[in-house]
Amino acid sequence: MDDIKKLLDNNAHWAARTHQADPTFFDTLSKQQAPDYLWIGCSDSRVPANQIVDLLPGDIFVHRNVANMVIHTDFNCLSVLQYAVDVLKVKHIIVCGHYGCGGVEAAMSDKQFGLIDNWLGHIKDIYQQHYSEVRALPENKRSARLCELNVLAQTENVKRTTIVKDALARNQALTIHSWIYSLNNGRITDLGLNVSSAD
Repeated sequence: MDDIKKLLDNNAHWAARTHQADPTFFDTLSKQQAPDYLWIGCSDSRVPANQIVDLLPGDIFVHRNVANMVIHTDFNCLSVLQYAVDVLKVKHIIVCGHYGCGGVEAAMSDKQFGLIDNWLGHIKDIYQQHYSEVRALPENKRSARLCELNVLAQTENVKRTTIVKDALARNQALTIHSWIYSLNNGRITDLGLNVSSAD
């Protein structure tokens, strides 16, 4: 219970510091949500969306799951996407994976992990599609490449949703980005698969 009390104490200190730095912060934050960005990222605790792009609460709308997946039957992800595009009118959708992703590494193994194996099956499919390319790399580079390929595949999945197709058809200002984050140096790399209504 002491661990939970520490979190509550941390929250009280953070709220006090934030209010002291900007007395209008919480009042402004409570009155609107108008982010320009939707972040689809991994649940990994080492990849906090707001912090790594240096944005404040309210500046980025976030959906996270194991291995930053966009699966066409995942109504949780699709509901977030639909709300972000149709209601919040975000201008950018960022699919951001990270090197050293445990979900990707688990999908590369032959081990069984339980229920999550059903989820990881989608990454196993990507691995099989690119098996020759990935296996041709030195062993210490394989996981990193599959992390990149997974981001690219999920970016394509975002693009193929009816939500994004409809937005692009009505010329809504929208760009989809494919990024990957390095735990080793804190830097984000743009993987170059970017889709825009301007295209």
